[in-house]
Amino acid sequence: MDEPANNLVRYANYVVESESDQPSLASRLRLAVVRLNRRLRAQRASSSVSLTQISAMFCLRKCGPLSPSELAAKERVQPPSMTRVIAALEEAGFVSRRQHPTDGRQAIVELTERGTAYIEAEICAREAWLDLRLAELDPAERELLSRAAEIIDRMAGQ
Repeated sequence: MDEPANNLVRYANYVVESESDQPSLASRLRLAVVRLNRRLRAQRASSSVSLTQISAMFCLRKCGPLSPSELAAKERVQPPSMTRVIAALEEAGFVSRRQHPTDGRQAIVELTERGTAYIEAEICAREAWLDLRLAELDPAERELLSRAAEIIDRMAGQ
């Protein structure tokens, strides 16, 4: 049996032996991550922009300028949907379009200064809320969450 399969068998045995009458670790972790994500998304600097639009702006912040089709692929939405998102963001002054440097049929979408400032305000609002919640924990709990964040990040990277 290969190594990933061995790990899965060991994990399955752990679940059966230790949590037979409780929700599995996978179930508890999934639910906790979903709830935390929901709470973080609720901490908004402004509700004038949809979560879909914010997600597209976060993607542009992370990846840099992209064509509309690249942005749609990264956001896992259909190109016509992304076209509407980009149009609304452009109208609000959060993104701008410019001609693609090598393909005149395409455009490149990028955040404007206003869009970057908006995303920074969103991040600050969410992190301020999270900082308050973390301050309620004792140092050992914060250290445990620090280690858990490393592990979750590693899992998400696979």
